[in-house]
Amino acid sequence: MAHRRTPLGDRARYWFDSTLARGAAALVGWLALLCLAVVVPSSAVMAWTDPDVPASLPERLSQVWRLTGEALRLGGATGTPLRVVVSVLLALVTLLYVSTLVGLITTALTDRLTALRRGRSTVLETGHAVVLGWSEQVLTVVGELVVANARRRRAAVAVLADRDKTLMEEALRGKVGPPGRTRLICRSGPTTDPAVLLLGSPSTAGVVLVLPQDDPDADAEVVKTLLALRAALADQVRRPPVVAAVRDDRYRLAAGLAAGPDGVVLECDALTARLVVQAARRPGLSLVHRELLDFAGDEFHLVPPSALADRPFGDALLSFPASSVVGLVRAGVPLLNPPPLTPIDRHDRLVVISRDADSVRPGDCADLVEESAVASGPAAPPQAERILLLGWNRRAPLVLDQLRRGARPGSAVDVVVDHGEAESPEILPAAARDDPLRLTLHHGDITMPDTLASLDVHAYDSVIVLGRDRVAGQPPDAPDHRTLITLLLLRRLEEAAGRELPVVTELVDDRNRALVPVGPGADVIISGKLIGLLMAQISQYRHLAPVFEELFSAEGAGVQLRPASDYVLPGRDTAFATVVASARRRDECAIGYRSHHDVRTPPDFGVRINPPKSERRRWTSEDQVIVIGSE
Repeated sequence: MAHRRTPLGDRARYWFDSTLARGAAALVGWLALLCLAVVVPSSAVMAWTDPDVPASLPERLSQVWRLTGEALRLGGATGTPLRVVVSVLLALVTLLYVSTLVGLITTALTDRLTALRRGRSTVLETGHAVVLGWSEQVLTVVGELVVANARRRRAAVAVLADRDKTLMEEALRGKVGPPGRTRLICRSGPTTDPAVLLLGSPSTAGVVLVLPQDDPDADAEVVKTLLALRAALADQVRRPPVVAAVRDDRYRLAAGLAAGPDGVVLECDALTARLVVQAARRPGLSLVHRELLDFAGDEFHLVPPSALADRPFGDALLSFPASSVVGLVRAGVPLLNPPPLTPIDRHDRLVVISRDADSVRPGDCADLVEESAVASGPAAPPQAERILLLGWNRRAPLVLDQLRRGARPGSAVDVVVDHGEAESPEILPAAARDDPLRLTLHHGDITMPDTLASLDVHAYDSVIVLGRDRVAGQPPDAPDHRTLITLLLLRRLEEAAGRELPVVTELVDDRNRALVPVGPGADVIISGKLIGLLMAQISQYRHLAPVFEELFSAEGAGVQLRPASDYVLPGRDTAFATVVASARRRDECAIGYRSHHDVRTPPDFGVRINPPKSERRRWTSEDQVIVIGSE
């Protein structure tokens, strides 16, 4: 069989590539030949067309050499052979020196730029916030810190994580948006290395936040990071306050010890489970929590009692026209919603909800109260509840525990899990105990229409949808995939029955909130976002940490949504001060309302936090009043 002849062009290209593969010498040779091939003919054309050059051949060749030498920086001297050789030698030495110097400068600049891209330089800031770790909370935390620093002239947030610096910067620019006056600085490296932590300059920082990751060993990583931070600051007299979060309660004590006496450690899973259950019992509560925790709206503040010292706490409720008083802080201990007759000590601090500290101005609002509009009947007693729990994850046992705590006699929870997700001994530990909550286990795939169609979902007071735990190697928002499918099927059942389901769902990624196929005012708990909001609030207002702990604890006074008809007569047009006065009689602190008329109107969906006491509106029986009180 005859071999096909290789084309000449392919053989020439192959030979050329082979010579280049021999190293730098071959590359320099080809470069020299290419330059000579262009410069020599061009110099010859210039010499032969120059009228000032003598017509003799030696003179013209000399002119060609001179032009070639000038073009290639080879001297171009003429005369004896020795003079020409020395001229070329000196030119080569000069060329070698200049090229070496340029190479060294280029290499140094390249190494420096590479180091900067890797994020290995030390941050030289003071009073900045240092965020350690990269997780689902980082975008929320950084975004809230940017909003909180909007009025500061020189503010900075340094993010240090074991992640590519360029990728972090692109993510922050794309999700956080324009940082305004705040400088966003990224540094790359393991957060468990004390030497790497020094890159963020924690000794001069105003606060350090340690974020938990969604990995099996995330809590141990948080504890190790806190120990590394303590080692990095071992020789420092001043240490910044630390705000950290763990998923499992078993690591909270260790994290607290590592964080030090000024550290605050949040427990993500327990807090998320508590918020899910609260929203299941009081639809719309997640919207209230979001309004209270972000920096864009009204926030918690501590102010001195001033003229209210030695007066009962109930008088303070109607003493601020544009702020809502919700409690006291006495000797560092928060007292949310204390009895109205509790005397206010001059050393106490009032816990108020207001736009900012400057807007907390006293003023008597008692004249705005209309006694004739106050509802006098007793509040409706809590009833037994039926709740459907779809799905299972590591927070599901905590959700059941929270449901059990406030359950009324006759309450029931039906749990639907896929085969292999959880077993009866894990779900039904309370069956042998004498408690009012009846638990029933069902097996089925909650992403299948037949499973949900067989459950009679409209017979339940609330439906809770939980996503699976993320498996290693999956994208961060992988648990949301099945959750969105389940919500889509529930939406189909809603439309078929013509009735809206009170659905509470837990999502990982806030971007998936826009994809949720349920009512716009439904309770969607973005666990990472709420934890991030709370961490950002505590980082800016460290003295409010006990207040938030009391507010979100299982036993303390919390945010409640009550029917407006329990406070004012339906159909009456009256000021919000009347609602505050009526709530005071029920040992509660009214902080806002949710309008039934605007329940589907974004972005607040009818939620109004801290309205002026003089704000008037016509109250309906479908409206709700937001109060701080007990169950």
